Amino acid sequence: MRMNDALLVIGGRPQALSKAKELGLRVVWLQQKKPLLRGQADPADAVIMLNYRDWDAALPLVRAAHETFGFTRVVSLVDQAMELVGRINDELGLPGTSEAVAHRFNDKSAMRAWLRATGFEDVAAEPVGDADALRRFGARHGFPLVLKPADGTASRGVVRIDSADDVEPAWRAAAALRDRADLPFAAYYPVSEFVAEEYLDGAEYSVEAFSFDGRHSVIAITGKSQDGFIEMGHAQPAMVTAEDDRAIVAYVTGFLDAMGLRDGVSHTELRMTSRGPRVIEGHNRVAGGRVMDLVEAVYGIDLERYTVGWPFRLVPELPARPSARGAGAVRFLTAEPGTVAAIEGAEEVRTHPGVLDLEIDVAPGDVVPAVTDNFCRSGEVLVTAGDTAAAVGLAESLAREVRIVTKEA
Repeated sequence: MRMNDALLVIGGRPQALSKAKELGLRVVWLQQKKPLLRGQADPADAVIMLNYRDWDAALPLVRAAHETFGFTRVVSLVDQAMELVGRINDELGLPGTSEAVAHRFNDKSAMRAWLRATGFEDVAAEPVGDADALRRFGARHGFPLVLKPADGTASRGVVRIDSADDVEPAWRAAAALRDRADLPFAAYYPVSEFVAEEYLDGAEYSVEAFSFDGRHSVIAITGKSQDGFIEMGHAQPAMVTAEDDRAIVAYVTGFLDAMGLRDGVSHTELRMTSRGPRVIEGHNRVAGGRVMDLVEAVYGIDLERYTVGWPFRLVPELPARPSARGAGAVRFLTAEPGTVAAIEGAEEVRTHPGVLDLEIDVAPGDVVPAVTDNFCRSGEVLVTAGDTAAAVGLAESLAREVRIVTKEA
């Protein structure tokens, strides 16, 4: 047991606290001010609740917690806290990822500039502040191009622009997302600045990895099903050729080296383009969309446990890529816009032997918006099967059995 060691966890799921306690750690939890279910905070030795995006308010309390509890490591598994983790490491002189490295992962424009400067790859990208700048970018680099929030997530505000005629309406729609407090999770993921990028062709994948003192261990390659840029499903192991698998692994380890990540979990999204792998974006945190649960089901690796345990070397290094124990898939649920009148077929799906979980995020009476980003999906079904094709087929079939009936709002 390591009860003299203390860990600061910022945001994330209560399960991370329990896993840290199981490893013998004392835990301080810095969480957004929001309702918690009974018992969720019980594993923590101390809880600080405030908007941790407000660094000026958060840092004095973090310093006080450091003096009181003596935490020597800081971790998070959520986007909006990663730069704060780096800043705390820098200010308190703690081991771990620096603010500069975290910023490269969090800011898409900074990531592109850094990769260009290091010579890793050169994908055309630059910040844009209005339609004229976007139009000039298209004139220099060609169409199609992609417009996205510089620090966004969940595909919110990401749009493909196919011609100069499409620039003005695309910019108006993107800029209208600024200060939209009515959007799901807008308080945690506000839209502010934008970046234009050249469009990258090819199938998209994500790579889940963990870094151990600068050695990067790829754990899983995840296949994606998309409707435009909105993720509709995930599958592991991804159905790729052995040649593409090797290329993806080599590319991602090189990318993580170039970005300066030495320890901890990472989630790299890329496309296998006609020129080979190219990064879409990278993150020094776990994937969303229940990918972390797929990794545990398919490979037996608990990335959340590794995130809280590795800073104290309480979990073993992964010397080699783990073998898959079957396959798994996620299919997201959607509904027609309107007010939810009924949810049908859920109990039958839950009893299917291949179902790991069925989560429905809406209830009768809720208003369902049009699906414009990942936050607008209505739930998901997770399944396991003997191989990836079977898992994908089962997830898609069962997702159709869950009917979220809506009526006009």
